[in-house]
Amino acid sequence: MEAKQAIFIADSLDNARQFQQALSDLGVEVSAGSSMRFTQLLAAKDECDLVIYEVRNDIRAEVVPVEQALLEHGGAALLLIVRDELLGDLYLPMQLHCDFVLSGASEDECVARMRMLLWPGEAGAANDQVSVDSMTINLATYQVQVGGAPVDFTYLEYALLAFLVTHPGRTYSRDALLRRVWGFDYYGGSRTVDVHVRRVRAKLGPELAQHLETVRGVGYLWN
Repeated sequence: MEAKQAIFIADSLDNARQFQQALSDLGVEVSAGSSMRFTQLLAAKDECDLVIYEVRNDIRAEVVPVEQALLEHGGAALLLIVRDELLGDLYLPMQLHCDFVLSGASEDECVARMRMLLWPGEAGAANDQVSVDSMTINLATYQVQVGGAPVDFTYLEYALLAFLVTHPGRTYSRDALLRRVWGFDYYGGSRTVDVHVRRVRAKLGPELAQHLETVRGVGYLWN
């Protein structure tokens, strides 16, 4: 069996040691470089299974170009290394198999995160399915079934539903949902969230729609 291929991108040596050992433990062949060399390293690989990317300052500004490059190159998995103080702005691309780890995480945690991204069929299958009453969401294939029948959602409707369902019990403002789901500052106004919520509720049906609650004056909650 061919070894998995990874690219490790960092502009510091802060996380190099534990990831070097973790990648070695997993038998992964790795190419490493700075953020300036990312596109060069990606282009040099015929196949790439995982990119480990250390975010330094601005998550959105740094991650969006990486996301676009990976989608154009075949959609390798992405593991972000994020400092504590940047967690409030965390952005995980929804079109990629993606996860994050805090800077300075233990080698064991780094191994666990990478194993789930590199071998999702073996390590992550149990986490790919989310069920609520008669609804099942497949987070790996972006499919939703209600009562065993597929439901046709647009990408943003699906992304909104999946985000709320996987973050239950917490109320998100419209602006927060735009940042987390839409992935950019939407110039059409935050009321676009209301439109998508109405469409999602209509497609789910009255029983499941009760879980998607409106918190007056704040936003929305999956209860």
